[in-house]
Amino acid sequence: MDLFAPELRLRLLGGVIDPVTPAEMLAAMGVFVAGGGTAVIASHNSHSLFLQRRTPALKAYFEDADLIQIDSLPMLLWGRLLGLKVGREHRSAYSDWRDAFWSLARDRQLRVFHVGGVPGVGERAAAEIRKSFAGVNLAVHEGYFDVDPQSADSRALRRDIAAFDPDIILVGMGMPRQEAWIAANRHLIGRGVFLSVGVAFDYEAGDVAAAPRWAGRLGAERIHRLLSQPRRLLVRYLVEPWFLTPAALADLGAWFSRRA
Repeated sequence: MDLFAPELRLRLLGGVIDPVTPAEMLAAMGVFVAGGGTAVIASHNSHSLFLQRRTPALKAYFEDADLIQIDSLPMLLWGRLLGLKVGREHRSAYSDWRDAFWSLARDRQLRVFHVGGVPGVGERAAAEIRKSFAGVNLAVHEGYFDVDPQSADSRALRRDIAAFDPDIILVGMGMPRQEAWIAANRHLIGRGVFLSVGVAFDYEAGDVAAAPRWAGRLGAERIHRLLSQPRRLLVRYLVEPWFLTPAALADLGAWFSRRA
């Protein structure tokens, strides 16, 4: 399967996505690393689809991304109902490829740099990751700094990144802040595969309770997260999706056109 063939990309709910499995995403990441330079592996879910309709910079970020994962079972279900060739196996979020990613990073001695989290989260997360993947080459930097690319904070961070010389840069500062940071710094840094990972390191550090594996298998992670963090996720999960109704109607129109 040629992961980079433009004709394989799909339009769904107003966004463009690449129907790749976690294994295929990691294979693509390896190709990007081997090629040098920079690449961006983005992730679409209902929240990003909602935000990009109101944030031109976020829309531009996705248009510039080299690969766009699907981080949403409802999106996949909607795609299946429309007859698109997508399924549960194409859900590709950090929790889906976490173990394989860190095993790959350890075995290939990839250098990984994480930006994000409140002070201390990165260090605690890194310690937990090293317990399971001894020898992994990981550096961290908190996410509370002046993100203006010309600020002293940002220049110092880029110097730290350049000194570490990472193959992969994980950015977990919440959407759309993390995407804006990647877009502003990708070419200033000039090397590395950038992935937005949200609160992944908060889970790694134990600051946020991860959904049990059975919830993931049943597609009930959203319910677990909503019950765990209602103030943060109530509007995101129960209100924002309704604003995608025009995009869903456009999808239906395209479906009827294909059938005709």
